Amino acid sequence: MRSRNTRKAPRFAVGLAAAALSTLTLTTACTASTASVASTAKAPLKDSLRTYTQQKLQWKRCDAKNPAAFQCATLTVPLDYGDPGGRTIGLAISRLKASSPKARHGVLLLNPGGPGAPGLELPSGPLLKFPAEVKRRYDLVGFDPRGVGKSSQVNCGLTAEEQADHPYKAETFAKDVDRARTIAGKCRARAGDKLRHLTTRNSARDMDLIRAALGEKKISYLGMSYGTYLGAVYTQLFPERADRIVLDSATDPTRIYRGMFQDMAKAAEQAFARWTAWAARRHTAYGLGDSPAKVRKTYWDLIARANRKPIVLDGQPLTGDAIRADNSTFFHVQKAAERIAGLKKAAKDKHPTPLGTPDRGQAPDDSYFSAAWSSMCADTRTWSHVPAEYRREAIRDKALYPLYGDFAAAITPCAFWAQGSEPQTRIDNKVGALITQNQWDSQTPLFAGRAMHRSLRGSRMLTVAGGEGHGVLYAPDGNPCADKAATSYLTTGRLPTKDLTCRAPAGQQ
Repeated sequence: MRSRNTRKAPRFAVGLAAAALSTLTLTTACTASTASVASTAKAPLKDSLRTYTQQKLQWKRCDAKNPAAFQCATLTVPLDYGDPGGRTIGLAISRLKASSPKARHGVLLLNPGGPGAPGLELPSGPLLKFPAEVKRRYDLVGFDPRGVGKSSQVNCGLTAEEQADHPYKAETFAKDVDRARTIAGKCRARAGDKLRHLTTRNSARDMDLIRAALGEKKISYLGMSYGTYLGAVYTQLFPERADRIVLDSATDPTRIYRGMFQDMAKAAEQAFARWTAWAARRHTAYGLGDSPAKVRKTYWDLIARANRKPIVLDGQPLTGDAIRADNSTFFHVQKAAERIAGLKKAAKDKHPTPLGTPDRGQAPDDSYFSAAWSSMCADTRTWSHVPAEYRREAIRDKALYPLYGDFAAAITPCAFWAQGSEPQTRIDNKVGALITQNQWDSQTPLFAGRAMHRSLRGSRMLTVAGGEGHGVLYAPDGNPCADKAATSYLTTGRLPTKDLTCRAPAGQQ
């Protein structure tokens, strides 16, 4: 699940948010089974939570690069909601107030995805182009989830090799198992006291502490990719606190997380098949083959060639596995054709661009990678701890989905991770929400969005027919039809009476 930023989460070629503190007993929130969460929502407030709900935030200008109106503060939250009197951590939050106090409806909390993506800059950053009507009615609020960015960031001290994606191969499997074990061990050594509490359930509780600290009875929310799962967990834990919920490019909440990776492999294969047909119809322009079969052969020949000798493109040597690891290549058919045509040309170049000397003096930033695995491994107890099971599934998926199956099913650090503090949340409620989905999103596929729609029984779904890429709403080159529907819901509170379909620009067909 790629977040809408330029950083790459593990196994995402992209790289897809507590307590209703005045209504939920914290002990119950932390120990109740997922099936009974909704029934506990009217339990009395524990006195020990008042310290958090009655905080007075100290707002100040975030930094010199942003307007003075864009302000930041730090919210104190419990590390362990089962022990609210214990250790605390800081949560970095930001706010851009509604431009019209008289028209103000409330707070719109934002999350860009991940897990592991920072969201502090969202209210004022370039990622989301909100229309004036939304800005008039809402305080736009961003935050870095626990373990991320300025919110008690987790760093495991991982090398570039440990952060890279690796496909399953029989000859390297023992090494891959050792790498996954090492990553888990490094994270445990660096942040072992935090890891089991860096969960989506706790991030959802943090969201409700934000609500309480801002003095709001309810919050509205826009989450993208993984942020849709975070938003869904919030609606499950605190249905009475959820106002207007928009979930852009939704995950399947029943497939968190290993199943989600494997669904990416299936969707990538579908996108690849679509692309080969598109490129074949444009053979004159790109020279990749005049039939889907020929385009497919061109691609796989390039992969084999690059695995024998890396292809230098834009000064970077790329192996075939490195090319395949970026399964976002097929997000957009035209961009994919341009990239593969460029690789084909580069493979024939006998005088490639000289490579610079890599800078080995500075360790790579592993914060996104570390936070992502910390959340994904602790969120669910469905990760196998038997390496042989990963081998079997990888062999199967490599045959089923040649483009990406051996990446998506490969062993992960979660095979060696300590158990999270709680079971996974089961999403099943009637909270109203608008779910928006591109037809050809290979990170959070259309079938995943439909699964979220089924789990949120009060939701409506908007599908962009022919829509490419990961992310629908309020993008610089977004879909006006989808933006209009989301804005209407956010400003009026009225969901569409039925599911909707918008059309992608003609060039994507």
